[in-house]
Amino acid sequence: MKRLLVLCLLSCFAATAAHAAMVTKNLDYEVGGKKMQSVLVYDDAMKTPRPGLVMTPDWLGINADNIALAKQIAGKDYVLLVADVYGIDTRPKNAEEAGAATKNMYAHRGELRARINAALARLKAQVGKAPLDGQHWGAIGFCFGGATTLDLARSGADVAGVVSFHGNLAGDPAFKDQVKAKVLVLHGADDKFESPEQVAGFQQEMRDAGADWQFLSYGGAVHCFAIPSADGKVPGCKYDERTARRAFAQMREFFVDTFAAAVASRK
Repeated sequence: MKRLLVLCLLSCFAATAAHAAMVTKNLDYEVGGKKMQSVLVYDDAMKTPRPGLVMTPDWLGINADNIALAKQIAGKDYVLLVADVYGIDTRPKNAEEAGAATKNMYAHRGELRARINAALARLKAQVGKAPLDGQHWGAIGFCFGGATTLDLARSGADVAGVVSFHGNLAGDPAFKDQVKAKVLVLHGADDKFESPEQVAGFQQEMRDAGADWQFLSYGGAVHCFAIPSADGKVPGCKYDERTARRAFAQMREFFVDTFAAAVASRK
């Protein structure tokens, strides 16, 4: 009898653990005839509806490391869509392949904006299927993904806020009053990938656009400071645990404030 009880308890525990696992679900769609596959990530142990974030990963795109990072960020707080902006047939395996993929997208910024806006639309279409509240939308991105996230804001997308982690800053400038989202840029003060002129140029762009923006520089941090897998093999691109911890805390505070402001504006 005791053996049966133990087996029942173990079975129940296993079922509960499985139920509480992080969900990862592929979402297939097309943009301009190009097949895309983004990945939805959320904790199904929590049934409470929550905000949705589009996350554009670093230049390596959708891979195991970036899915793991998405799970950590999502936690019990967000439903994340890890955005595919390369296409399902492009999954870089190394820096050389990633460089070629990003070079192609930087040369076609219009396509990049179309693809990240399509990813946002796919996330919004999950209301009723995933635990999304349908009211609060944001976007985050890392390195190349940070640039993509800033392009989402430049496009006038309907999101409350965007956060760029050590993102590339240059892009087609936003028009006056076109940026609807609040913008938070988290930047490494020693990031050699972005020149002082590029930093100043981006800040002036935000002023000229009339955007609600913040730009935080972390002393001693270089490019890739929030990417756990960045081991320094790419010169000037290295993870920093202390800076990453501070940056993610700043991101969460930003979204709490931004989503609260969005609710107040609707009253």
